Order: sequence, then C-alpha cells, then structure tokens
Amino acid sequence: MFTEKTLKNFANLVLQKGVNLQKGQGLEIVCPVEKSLVAEVLTETAYSLGASVVRVRWENEKIERLFYLNATDSRLTEVPKWLVGARNYLIEENFCYVAISAEDPMAFNGVPAEKISASAIARGKALKKYFDAVMSNGIRWCVVSVPTHAWAKQVFPNAENPEEMLSKEIERAMRLDSEDPVKVWNEHINNLDRHAKFLNDANFKYIHFKNEKGTDLTVGLAEGHKWQSAKERAKDGVSFVANMPTEEVFTAPHRSRVDGVLKSALPLSYNGQIIDNFTITFKRGKIESYSAEKGYDTLCTLINTDNGTKRLGEIALIGKNSPIAKSGVLFYNTLFDENASCHLAIGKAYPTTIENGDKLTKAELKKRGVNDSIEHVDFMIGTPDLTVTGIKDNGEKVIIFKDGDWII
Repeated sequence: MFTEKTLKNFANLVLQKGVNLQKGQGLEIVCPVEKSLVAEVLTETAYSLGASVVRVRWENEKIERLFYLNATDSRLTEVPKWLVGARNYLIEENFCYVAISAEDPMAFNGVPAEKISASAIARGKALKKYFDAVMSNGIRWCVVSVPTHAWAKQVFPNAENPEEMLSKEIERAMRLDSEDPVKVWNEHINNLDRHAKFLNDANFKYIHFKNEKGTDLTVGLAEGHKWQSAKERAKDGVSFVANMPTEEVFTAPHRSRVDGVLKSALPLSYNGQIIDNFTITFKRGKIESYSAEKGYDTLCTLINTDNGTKRLGEIALIGKNSPIAKSGVLFYNTLFDENASCHLAIGKAYPTTIENGDKLTKAELKKRGVNDSIEHVDFMIGTPDLTVTGIKDNGEKVIIFKDGDWII
C-alpha cells in the first residue's frame, strides 16, 4: 500500500486538483470496505480544506456477487427510493464526489451476464437525473484507484508482494513519485491542452484509425464538437479533473457516421468480467456485427443494453509514450488501460464535448449527432503501429498519429 507520505500526497492531489473541493462544500467518497484507511485520510484532508461534511459510501464486491447469485428477478431490478434520493441529494446540494475504482477483474466471473445487465439497466433508468448530471458536469467528480489484494493479484499473479508492485505503478501513473505532484499535473494538463487546441483549430470532420492488427475505421465527428483534455469546467464554474490518471484528448463522434472495422488492443474488464480479442464492424454509425474470443456473451449483453449501446459516444487519443503505456502493465482496470491506448466508448456521449452542449435539449443534441444511452463503456484500440488521420470538410488529410504517437 502507499506510504504515509504518498497517501497524503494522493489525498491532496485528488481533492485540490481532482474535484477541486471548495470551502463549505460537501464531499461523497465511494470506497471499497478494505481500504477504509484511504477514506479516512481523504476525509481528514477534506475537512482541513474546509469541507462542510464528508459522507462515505462503502462497496463490497463479495456481497454484491451474493446479491446477483441469490436475488430474485424482481429484487435484481428494484432500485429503492432512498437510493435515488441519496444520489439526487448530491446534485441538489452541490456535493462533489471521489470514486475509488479498485475492482477485482474476476469479481463476477461465473455470474450470468444477463443478471448484471438487468440490474445495471434498472439503476441507469432510476438514477438518470444523477447520471445525466455527472455526464454534463452538473457536479464535480474524480475517479481514482488504490491497490486492493484481489486486483493486485490479477495484475501481478506471480509476485511475492503484488499490492506493493501495483502501488508503485499507480504512483508513477498518477505522478505521485514527483516532489510536487500538483505542479507536475499542471504541466501535464498544459501539454494535453496544446493537443486539444490543435485539433479544435483543425476542425476535422472525420478521424481515421488504421493498424496492422486489422482496425480500419472512419469516425465522423459530431457537429459543433470540441476536443477536451484533462481539465474540465463544471456548471458552477469551477474547474476539475475527472480521471486521475488521464492522458487523453477526447470528443464526441457522430452517432451516424462511423464505418469500418475495429479490433480491440487490450482486454476490457466490464462488470467484473473480461472481454478479450473482440472485433466490431460498424455501418453508418451502427454496430453491424461483432465477435469475441473471450467474453462474447458479456459483449453481446453490453451491445444490446439499449439503442445507444449499438453506437459510439466517445473518441479519445492517447500516445503510446504515456507513462501507463510505457509501463507495459495490463491493469485490467479501464481507468488505467484506457490511458495506455487510443480508445472509443460504446454508449452515451458527453454533452460537454459539444459547443454549448449543456444548454441543448436531448433532441437538439441528437440532431448534432450526439449519442445517448444509459451506458458509457470505454475500450482500447490503440497499438504501437497505429496511424490516426484527420480529414477536413474539403477532403484534406492530416496525419495526427504515426506509429502510435502524436506527431503534432
């Protein structure tokens, strides 16, 4: 686990740069029960920064697994009113929240995918107000990770002390191994902003991905799209960083202008199950066919969640020389693995990646080509030989990535 100094640096970075906690503001922390010390340090730091109140919501995957295996169908899809009220309370009271993503990639191995999906769909519908607020920056949030035993064992199965090894990798990925992590993060954000500015100035209509693995995909961009990087701005005007680590520059694809084939570059851990070596074919924006060597049923369930999960909601560019990519570690955790590779997302697009998107109705967003869904699931397609080309409205082509990295 982190040293005392690293844990304090972690808490300060997450609260000051991540959610950018303001004096007098409430904070919710979502934390695995086995990492109570992390929640304690975050809570102590938050109060020292002037938080009005800190609430902790505990998670336990073993209990959740028992729920999936034993609950009746009616209970699986039941979303209590108190749960809906608790989530909506965060929006109404202008809380920010920190979510610690440290799932065991095999936590729900053997649980029928349709059970997990039914429960997720029910929650997505019942908590729509909350999820819409998160996707449109109605509240400030930050997803981070700390090592847990089960997760570390999956990443380093033969190590004598896998948690210690995973701790070191997380420290490097989050730039916690520097003397002044906040200063280093400011420099990192400025570099990502430079890439975003280039892409916004170029105003490409399409992005084309191609590699030797078999990806040959053209992705149209939504009308009025804007490329974003690490720093975002919430509706209250305060900036924040939603993911730590983050290496991406991202925007909204056009829901009806995606054509070609993509091949996964890394395994996808989704709902505690692994999907690997999968292929998806798109035609006029919609998934036409798909296959997977591992986790086909889970992939099928995901794609058929609703109409929106048959289309794309995000396109993100990450160079192969990011700290996570250079580590060569497969984390089995999307927060990390998506930052090792260019990626796409099935499902809902972020309204914030459209000019004035937070002020547009759902119908207006759809007219611009923005996809909607109750899901948003990232998966990785970037490889060391990937070429990414921007195509302008007049047909001019500009190479953005060559051999898996930025050239602009």
